[in-house]
Amino acid sequence: MSSKPRSGLLRQHDFRLLWAGETTSRFGSNITGVAMPLVAVVTLDASTFWVSALAAAAWLPWLLIGLLAGAWVDRLPRRPLMVACNLVSLVFLLSVPAAAWLGVLTMGQLLVVSLLTGLANVFFSIAYRVYLPFVVSREHLTEANAKLQGSESAAQLAGLGGGGALAGAFGAVTGLLADAATFLTSTLCLLGIRATEPPPKKPEQPTALRKDVAEGLRHTVRDPYLRVLTTYGTVTNLLLTGYQAILTVFLVRELHVGEAALGWLLAGSSIGGLLGAVVATAIARRFGTARGMLLCKFATAPFGLLIPLAEPGWRVVLLPLGGAVLALGVVSANVIQGAFRQTYCPPELLGRITASVSVANFGAIPIGSLLGGVLGSLFGLRPTLWLLTAGLAVSSVLLLAGPLRGRRDLPTEPPQPAPDYATPEQR
Repeated sequence: MSSKPRSGLLRQHDFRLLWAGETTSRFGSNITGVAMPLVAVVTLDASTFWVSALAAAAWLPWLLIGLLAGAWVDRLPRRPLMVACNLVSLVFLLSVPAAAWLGVLTMGQLLVVSLLTGLANVFFSIAYRVYLPFVVSREHLTEANAKLQGSESAAQLAGLGGGGALAGAFGAVTGLLADAATFLTSTLCLLGIRATEPPPKKPEQPTALRKDVAEGLRHTVRDPYLRVLTTYGTVTNLLLTGYQAILTVFLVRELHVGEAALGWLLAGSSIGGLLGAVVATAIARRFGTARGMLLCKFATAPFGLLIPLAEPGWRVVLLPLGGAVLALGVVSANVIQGAFRQTYCPPELLGRITASVSVANFGAIPIGSLLGGVLGSLFGLRPTLWLLTAGLAVSSVLLLAGPLRGRRDLPTEPPQPAPDYATPEQR
């Protein structure tokens, strides 16, 4: 792990490179977040269901291979793995504009590309979270997570808006070229990091991969903090992605928004995410990490009900406004949770615990995307938005089912190995 910096986290060469590479990659991915469904809607005239299926395909690999990926990440060097994932994504993204220019692009190809780049993202996301504590000292993990979440929100704001602008000016497939270029930039930044990552800790006795997976899953399920946070994240992701999967169709076909304006309206929620990253550390310091996270969730979730109130004309702004307040709560809580897991979980299990949490949280995304598409097709877009955002408004109650309600702060030390888990008070 790199030594403690004298002049602040931003003076660290390795963190700057990691931050720059991840921010650039996120910028490109958000361009694709606009460009890919627009290619389906505008170029291929896809139905609401197929657009939601496209969104689901990007997250389906978490359900298919997420747990195994966590075990592999704990066994493999993380930086080379992340570089390989970037290059795989670059190649598959380039295939879409190539096929479009040749006149052979199909919905099937879009689904395959979304699935395979999603597969690469599974390994990259787990490895990235495990790699961060080797680049940043322990006492700076909250600050590092806040900066990364903040730049992710800024990249989302610029990427979604830029994606819409690119689509309006040059066509939707052009945005995918921009995303491919950002994967190359991210790779170069990773290769420039100087910190030497220690080799993954090997067990004294070789173990089967399934036993490694079971160990991480068992730890996540038994721990009262990880269990309640994972359950809540799974439910909210199901609802969030359910309504997000049909937003593009809602904006184009019911609110009659053009391609360029669509990107900026979708990007509006990122302003809230950026603000959430900025205030997360101050909220945790003022109210405590546990109470601060509860405050972020309970105070922001009801604002999602503004989204289905959007109408053509000036009331269209209700959609990005509701999304922005939701994003503020989500991102600020994610900053706190990210630092909590990186300090609380045993280092040798961090990859598997991250995978277990991510499989539950991200595995809900393809289900939520398909749910949004099915409900939108059966009941209409606006009634579906009402149903899903109402669910979000009351979902924070789930956080009160565990030990969070009785604490000011989340634990900061890894639990001691024991046959049975200690009670929250003993921690």
